[in-house]
Amino acid sequence: MSGAMNGIGASLPHACAQQRRLAGAIFDVDGVLVASPHEQAWREALAGYADPARFTTEFYQAHVAGKPRLDGARATLEGLGVAEGASRAPEYARKKQALIDLLIAEGRFEAFPDAVRFADGLHAAGLRLALASSSKNVAAMLRRLSLPDGRPLLSIFDADLSGTDVPRGKPDPALFLLAAKALKVPPAQCVVVEDAPAGIAAARAGGMASVGIARLGDEAMLQAAGADLVVTSLGRVDIAAVPDGILRTRPETETPAHA
Repeated sequence: MSGAMNGIGASLPHACAQQRRLAGAIFDVDGVLVASPHEQAWREALAGYADPARFTTEFYQAHVAGKPRLDGARATLEGLGVAEGASRAPEYARKKQALIDLLIAEGRFEAFPDAVRFADGLHAAGLRLALASSSKNVAAMLRRLSLPDGRPLLSIFDADLSGTDVPRGKPDPALFLLAAKALKVPPAQCVVVEDAPAGIAAARAGGMASVGIARLGDEAMLQAAGADLVVTSLGRVDIAAVPDGILRTRPETETPAHA
């Protein structure tokens, strides 16, 4: 992937290398499909280790988002200068998990409408879909969510690799490569949908196209990571062009699907 067309709302198409067709789409979940309580749980669990106010959204996106739980815990404590952060990371990770289990049980999350429509549109266009989040909490959330017509959201996904243990987490491409294998689609014919720079880097390392969804004003971070297209709403992506290997926004004359 060249990453040559990664601006917000760019009007010219970015054709994937060699104009290859795309047959699979791999979705991260937290921040992409679901407004999950992960960031909140990481922040609140910091009490007793560091000032939770230091765990900003910018810090979360740069150091934690997309990473396996223990890696995220270690990155947080070390990034905030907590003494013996590496050795205390497992305890912090357990505390965070207890909090997120509670938040999920209370239903403190919701699907992003633009992402649901985007995934359903790719499914209707014939792409095979996979979930590939580092989180082990995906099933607990997604089984509670539905498509606009009442079908279970999970029904349009052909594979769920979320929470699968891999030797190295994102930005290593291992999880995405497993997802491509589960879809029976070559990695070069897959597009990854991510909100975290680490996930975009993993897609590039795996030879996959990528769409970065910037919901937090972090367009520059996703562009710097090498996303092929960055949008602030997945409703801006021209779904009809995706199977042809073209990642572009809808013409301005069209009405986008709003988040």
